[in-house]
Amino acid sequence: MIDALLKTNVNDHVEKKNGLSYLSWAWAWAEALKADPKATFKVEMFGDKCYMEINGTAMVWVTVTMFDKPMTCQLPVMDFRNKAIPNPDAFAVNTAIMRCMTKALSLHGLGLYIYAGEDIPEQAPVPKIKPVPEMELPDDEKVELQEIADLLKELVTTDLDHAKEVVATANLDEPQKLYLWSLLDSKTRSALKKKD
Repeated sequence: MIDALLKTNVNDHVEKKNGLSYLSWAWAWAEALKADPKATFKVEMFGDKCYMEINGTAMVWVTVTMFDKPMTCQLPVMDFRNKAIPNPDAFAVNTAIMRCMTKALSLHGLGLYIYAGEDIPEQAPVPKIKPVPEMELPDDEKVELQEIADLLKELVTTDLDHAKEVVATANLDEPQKLYLWSLLDSKTRSALKKKD
C-alpha cells in the first residue's frame, strides 16, 4: 500500500502560495482513509495547548497513524509569507494543524514528492490544462483574462455565487474561456464547476 501512495499523483490537488506547495488536506485525508480505513491523526498537546510556544511563536505537532505505524511531523504556525506568527490566533493554529496533518501523511507516502521538490512521482500520468497558443489571443485580452482569473481565485473563497456570476456575464468566446480556465488553480476550477 505504501508503494501505491508513493506513486499517487496529487498534482490536481496542490495549491502554490509564495513558492510553497500545499496539498488539499481534505482530499489527502480521504485518500488516506481509502488506503487504510483505520487511519487516524492526533494533534499533540503541550499541557492544555495544541501547540508548543517557541520565542513568542508557535509550533504544532501532528501524528498520523496508517497501517499501524505512527508518523509525527511538526510545522510552525505561519502567515501568508510563510513566516512564523507571534502570538497566533485560533484560525492560524487550526490552519497549521491541518497542513501539518497533510505533511505527516506524506511520511506515509502520499504526496511525499512535493516535499522533495519534485513535480510528479515516477510512472504517474501528468494531467495538464494547456493554455491556448500564444498567437490566438492578443496581449490585452490575456491581461484582462488574468485579472478575471485573479478575481475568481479570491471570490471562490468569499462569495462563490458572485464568482459564478462573473463567469456567466463575462461573454467570453471559446478560446478566451479555455485560456481563462488554464489560468485557474484546481481549487478555483472545482468550486466553479460545483452545482448549486
